Amino acid sequence: MRNLVIIGMMGLAVASCNKLDQIPKSTVSKEAVFNTESGLKLYSNSFYTMLPTSNDVLRGDNMADFVVRKDVPDFFRPGAFGPTQSTGWVWTELRNINYFLENNNSTGVSEAVRNNYNGIARFFRALFYFEKVKRFGDVPWISRTLTTDDQLLYGARDPRSLVMDSVLSDLDYAIENISANTEATRTRITKTVAQAFKSRICLFEGTYRKYHTELNLQSTAARWLQEAAEAAKAVMTSNSYSLNNVNDTENSYKDLFISTGVNNELLLCIAYSTELGVYHDANWYYTSATYGDRLSFTRKFVNTYLNLDGTPFTDDPGYATQTFTQETKNRDKRLGQTIRVKGYTRVNGGQVQSTPPQFSYTYTGYQPVKWVHPDMSMDGGARNYSNIPLVRYAEVLLNYAEAKAELGEMTDEDWAATIGLLRKRGGIQNGLNTKPVQADNYLRQQFFPGITDPAILEVRRERGIELALEGFRFYDIIRWKRGELFSQTWNGMYVAALNTPMDLNEDGTNDVAFYTTPPGSMQNGVMYMNVAGTANGQPNAMTLSGGNSGEIIWLNTVNRAWNDRMYLYPIPLNDLVINPKLKQNPDW
Repeated sequence: MRNLVIIGMMGLAVASCNKLDQIPKSTVSKEAVFNTESGLKLYSNSFYTMLPTSNDVLRGDNMADFVVRKDVPDFFRPGAFGPTQSTGWVWTELRNINYFLENNNSTGVSEAVRNNYNGIARFFRALFYFEKVKRFGDVPWISRTLTTDDQLLYGARDPRSLVMDSVLSDLDYAIENISANTEATRTRITKTVAQAFKSRICLFEGTYRKYHTELNLQSTAARWLQEAAEAAKAVMTSNSYSLNNVNDTENSYKDLFISTGVNNELLLCIAYSTELGVYHDANWYYTSATYGDRLSFTRKFVNTYLNLDGTPFTDDPGYATQTFTQETKNRDKRLGQTIRVKGYTRVNGGQVQSTPPQFSYTYTGYQPVKWVHPDMSMDGGARNYSNIPLVRYAEVLLNYAEAKAELGEMTDEDWAATIGLLRKRGGIQNGLNTKPVQADNYLRQQFFPGITDPAILEVRRERGIELALEGFRFYDIIRWKRGELFSQTWNGMYVAALNTPMDLNEDGTNDVAFYTTPPGSMQNGVMYMNVAGTANGQPNAMTLSGGNSGEIIWLNTVNRAWNDRMYLYPIPLNDLVINPKLKQNPDW
């Protein structure tokens, strides 16, 4: 649930449907809504339901390349996903916005007030269309309400370039006309929030055009990247936001995701409240062996966290055989605020308990703590009441840094004000003030073989780490045209030997052991994991890369495949039957 807005609307309500020809049903007269500022505000509240929900954020990375989960998403399973299963061709929200824009013209309300609410409406129209273009590519641009016999109902899709130019126009209008610069609760759209979203949207479009050369739009990519940089810079120079407690390297990052208050890093959030009885289920999702997806990070991603001295962890010749307790020491302190490591504790009935990775939940050993409140009483349902960031200042810094790097314009000053500042909060000690000059071999070999620019590689490293589990990664991989990453092996921590209990958090108590043949005796409190090639006569979902030792390998028993058609979702079959002029996306 969300308490961002009043979802029920006393003005004009739009029926829930997926057609473009529905007529808004009046519960009060149109004049009562559009002739007063209070009416405009109440109508505009209905737009806020378009913002991401807690599920969108908390589960937003459950198809990312850097996590494993209890099953393989149908999207990546050959033959399991296609036009019949596709969804998202829904237009209700657009008609609600267009109806507002057509009717917000009463002279009984000042022009400045009307323009403010038109700015909010056009912001949400831009957001609506951005999500549609991300998912489907070309879509029909509809800027008016339609009647039941309107020819646009059964027209073709418009080119991506036309739609995105219109999105940019809407964003610029919103930034120019929304009157509030900031807002105390961080739950409303303001000028700076619109600028932050513009930086996000333009960065996506600029990099998508740069790397998806099949569109033949790469010559226009720089324009979008420049727009992204300028929008992010406007937020940065507004002096309205800053990183939360940048000098508190031990807690600041973790606290962002379990806080019930508003801090200066938040531009926009979903607010929750015990008083209002509004909760989300972060603890339940990230700790339950049965309820959630059991998301855990891959070792390949954990390897990207730098050492505290600023050097790549993977520069150590022996990194591949380091055990969990070895590899989690002296690393970027965000690692220990993102997964369970030595020193991680939770509270059970008022008692503080040392809490290692639990293999009843994790498949790789890298169990998330981000979003998880330490109080275990929140684990069994929707009981969390921490605010969920939708836009935070760290993302704005990353958007600026990436746009400048992709343009080839990043300076040492840019680096220090963005990536350097984020790494400082992670406790990293060196390389904060000057941009990198050497391309990291591990990043190139394992993630981005086509990239040689050191700055681009390091910005991508930083983006993955800083925004992990916030719902960005799937579409980052899509816009960078690296879909092959989705089909790579899900790997976990290194296991040096079988039948050898390990104390993962070094609290003096062993936690887990791995076997191919059950040991004769088992230690109390140790979870024993079968990594034999077969289990119960079937291929085992968990094995070790070397048989009797090596990295944990999870779910290689289920085929995952990537095809370049998957950069776009297919148009749902039912919608294509109704309007064949839409035409299907390539190869679907």
